[in-house]
Amino acid sequence: MRIGFFDSGIGGMTVLHQALRFLPKDDYVYYADTSHVPYGEKPKEEVKKYIFEAVDFMANQGIKALVIACNTATSIAVDDLRKRYDFPILGIEPAVKPAVQNCKGKRKKVLVLATSLTLREEKFHNLVNRIDHHDIVESLPLPGLVEFAEKLEFRPELVIPYLKEQLASLNLDQFGTVVLGCTHFPFFENSIKQLFPEGVDIISGSVGTAKNLKRILEAKEQTNDGTGDIIFFKSGVKVEDKETLANYKMLLEKLDGMSPITTGV
Repeated sequence: MRIGFFDSGIGGMTVLHQALRFLPKDDYVYYADTSHVPYGEKPKEEVKKYIFEAVDFMANQGIKALVIACNTATSIAVDDLRKRYDFPILGIEPAVKPAVQNCKGKRKKVLVLATSLTLREEKFHNLVNRIDHHDIVESLPLPGLVEFAEKLEFRPELVIPYLKEQLASLNLDQFGTVVLGCTHFPFFENSIKQLFPEGVDIISGSVGTAKNLKRILEAKEQTNDGTGDIIFFKSGVKVEDKETLANYKMLLEKLDGMSPITTGV
């Protein structure tokens, strides 16, 4: 079984990491559209064009299922992608529902951190309007975290000053749950956690997406027939240089060493 994973860059690794836990014997094609990253600050139609070009390429690689491991790409393209292709396509969206449920009775708010494009999209606003009956959800774009991640820059001494500046206008004591609404953001979970009061939960949708992928493929009896291989592509070019492959391995190992992110899915 060959499963495709797509993201604008390395953020989708955080979802791939979870899929490898649940489906370790399948094969994977990971496509990072590094020629056009970041997506979150670009016009919607431009990004949509890049997404369809990438998925067309991946379909030609023989994938039998696809995970859009990018909140921005999911919000603007997943419905149209499902109309074009006949294999299962899973997206990822900010985990607003479990976050709101987590804050029930705590008199605390939810803070969704994501890209500007994700937060502007109708899909996100519909999600919030459907779930947030008590007006407890706030949001904040953090495009700088995507840039840090793509540069493989995770040092707290650089990341935390950026976070402090962006969060300065908020009263952090009022939040009970923080939603990582971009797949790049779990790389910075420890830095984010340092800035919020003790007891604040950090939620990501990646675990729920991986579990859903396993559930769908097992129902189709299409799992566990590979060798666990991962083929990486960067904007249509197969990654073969040892340094880049070593960096990708490092990212997956970095995620192995992090504390599990709370998920309500």
